[in-house]
Amino acid sequence: MGKGVKAVWIAALAGSAILPGVALAQIADPKPGQGAPPPAAAPAPTPTPTPTQQEPTPTPTQQEEPIVSDEAFEAGLPKLSDDINAPLEPMEGFQQQPGQPQTVPPKTVPPTPQTVQPIPGTEQTPGTEQVDEGFAPPPPESPEFAQPLPPLSTFKLETVTIEGVDDEKLGQIRYTTAVEGLDKIGLDDEFRGLSALEDGDGKAANAAMVAARAREDEQLAVRLMHSLGYYDGTAVSTIEQNPRNSGNVRATIAATPGPLYRIGSVRIVSGPTVPAGLIDRELNLNPGDPIEAARIQAAEANVKLRLPQQGYPFIDVGDRDILLDERTHFGDYTLPIELGPRARFGEIVTQGRRPVFEVDHLNVFRRYEPGELYDSRMVDDLRDALIATSLFSTVSVEPVKTGKTNPDGTEVVNLLVRQNAGRPRTLAGELGYSTGQGIRLEASWTHRNFFPPEGALIASGVLGTQEQGISGTFRRSNAGQRDRTFQASASINHQDYAAYESYTGSLSARWSRDSTPIWQKRWTYYYGGELVGSNEDRWNYETNERDRGTWLIAALPSFVGYDTSDDLLNPTRGFRIKANVSPETSVRGAARPYARLMLEGTAYYPATRDIVIAGRVRVGSIPGIARNDLPPSRRYYAGGGGSVRGFGYQELGPRAPDDRPVGGRALNEFALEARYRFGNFGIVPFIDAGQVYEGIYPTAQDLRFGVGIGGRFYTNFGPVRVDVATPLNRRPNESRVALYISIGQAF
Repeated sequence: MGKGVKAVWIAALAGSAILPGVALAQIADPKPGQGAPPPAAAPAPTPTPTPTQQEPTPTPTQQEEPIVSDEAFEAGLPKLSDDINAPLEPMEGFQQQPGQPQTVPPKTVPPTPQTVQPIPGTEQTPGTEQVDEGFAPPPPESPEFAQPLPPLSTFKLETVTIEGVDDEKLGQIRYTTAVEGLDKIGLDDEFRGLSALEDGDGKAANAAMVAARAREDEQLAVRLMHSLGYYDGTAVSTIEQNPRNSGNVRATIAATPGPLYRIGSVRIVSGPTVPAGLIDRELNLNPGDPIEAARIQAAEANVKLRLPQQGYPFIDVGDRDILLDERTHFGDYTLPIELGPRARFGEIVTQGRRPVFEVDHLNVFRRYEPGELYDSRMVDDLRDALIATSLFSTVSVEPVKTGKTNPDGTEVVNLLVRQNAGRPRTLAGELGYSTGQGIRLEASWTHRNFFPPEGALIASGVLGTQEQGISGTFRRSNAGQRDRTFQASASINHQDYAAYESYTGSLSARWSRDSTPIWQKRWTYYYGGELVGSNEDRWNYETNERDRGTWLIAALPSFVGYDTSDDLLNPTRGFRIKANVSPETSVRGAARPYARLMLEGTAYYPATRDIVIAGRVRVGSIPGIARNDLPPSRRYYAGGGGSVRGFGYQELGPRAPDDRPVGGRALNEFALEARYRFGNFGIVPFIDAGQVYEGIYPTAQDLRFGVGIGGRFYTNFGPVRVDVATPLNRRPNESRVALYISIGQAF
């Protein structure tokens, strides 16, 4: 009976909830010679017996003897993690610890057999075990579920339109924007320029959209206040109908800047500089200055810019730290800086898959000497000079450490030029029109490195209604010296103007220093020689008729210019001065020496942000020869797009009995413009004046005036100019209206 009671008890335990991993101890009568059985697991509560089953009454011995001791129960529990948030450990992870008693399956009372009617189709074959069955296995997954989702772009939405309904006004509301508090600290205009409410132009689909824009503007106002040092600044937006029940709303952004925070102390974490205090001087932040984001960023950028100009090419400015004190409204500023070595220039080294220049020609471009203190401006200058050659697809210049130390402790730094050749050939063309010259088309083919290094071959031609010609030019840039150019050319031209008709062949050579759109120079010059043979017609005052003659002309032209303007093709400020001197000799039967002199000055003044006042003065003289002995092509003329607008090309000045211009030995010209620009377009009213004289002095008598207006279209290579002008007090046979089309300003 005792065994039966224990079996029923264990069966009840087996059917109850048992902690995972807790094994039931073996419960059986001890064999002779054995002690008490090992302790079993703690029993679960005894299930309530059914009415048909009576529980045997335990004997007193059984009541006093515990089934499992507390120590055995605690020892049988699994080791659990102290972290209550840790996931539960899997059942299979619990293994029986060494030394624990082996678990013996408990004896159970066979259940009372019950008759169960089998479900049709589920009968078991005799002799096979009964297996508990769960839910039926799921059907196989459809292959469509394994396919990726189609992209949203493949869905096409069709717009539904309703006749008589304006979609843009459907559900749209209007609103006004008010800003309060920011005008006191000068942020009102900047806020409105960045505001989402202002960007919506007072229209929104619904009130929720207005509220979203207002919340975005709250954050904008706070960011702007922080940028000026108002770190306690707050902003609140309110939206209300205005007026009530009107359907229109008013969005108000109310900002409260709070106190201004200032710099309390400035601390720079870096090594010593030479000279001492270099970083402090270039940073220029002082206690008491407002903590303005733009000012602080500009100060740090100045350190990054100025220290490489004074010997520190590898400086690295770290992230600033500003510790704000809410009580005193001061902030302590700290800036870490890695100086790197102080350096001096070493050699130029190069690398590249398709190099253009060898090191010996690269040395021609530098404006420093090895051993000088490193200056990043010299590095930029070298890079700009290389770019100006137009021979590279990519080119860069950067300092590299060598590990060598100079006697003064500075490090030798080489400049690494990475270069890859670009396309050396260029096709260019220019088309223009002006009254008196007609249509003029000029085209050129250039190979910029036909004779390395920088030996260019240029073939060009002119085709126009009154001028035709071809020419060939050899040009060596940076010829033995930076910015010095040697050029030799040969040309053949035919010109047929109102003043003369000529057939000219010329040979010339010159040395020069010129400006380019990339590298505009303050001082420019050229000097050289020219040999010209020209067959021209003229009015012969001795025979009182027009005849032709051939002249041989030798000249030594020279030029010097000084330019302070801010742009080569579209200047807006500064001035320019140009002087030309050309001693010449013309031979037709006898040699007649003379000199051609010209002086020109231009100035540019920005009257407003959009208006530039530009002026020009030009005077010239040819002493040493009579006008009639001068070849017509070497005389001075006035009139045209680059001279006095309103008159045809070479139209001003004395005229022959056949009413054709004869030119003169002196001239003067004046021009005044007001250049108004709006976006990529411009309007230019102007007035020009000038005259040509038979004598050698420009007396300013009998000045002729032309007035007009021009249009400008500004491009990345310069303005396209269209000018229309008319002469004042027009005389017989003078143009009523003159038109000029070209690239670049008139002067």
